[in-house]
Amino acid sequence: MPIRVTLDRMLLERRMSLTELCDRVGITMANLSILKTGKAKAVRFSTLEALCKELDCQPGDLLSFDEDEDGTGSDA
Repeated sequence: MPIRVTLDRMLLERRMSLTELCDRVGITMANLSILKTGKAKAVRFSTLEALCKELDCQPGDLLSFDEDEDGTGSDA
């Protein structure tokens, strides 16, 4: 999937654990772990908003688009 979640990088920059973030935003550890590992198929805007508020960041700080990551290359 060409959308990459960079939550782990943001947590490292904020010196915050995933457990601490879970407690602060009220999202389960399982759901945040799925998001952090890039296994999520979707993310709710309310979840993204809560993460951005707590981490003091923009959605683009948590998500990036990698055009070549899906394996199709630049010729597709």
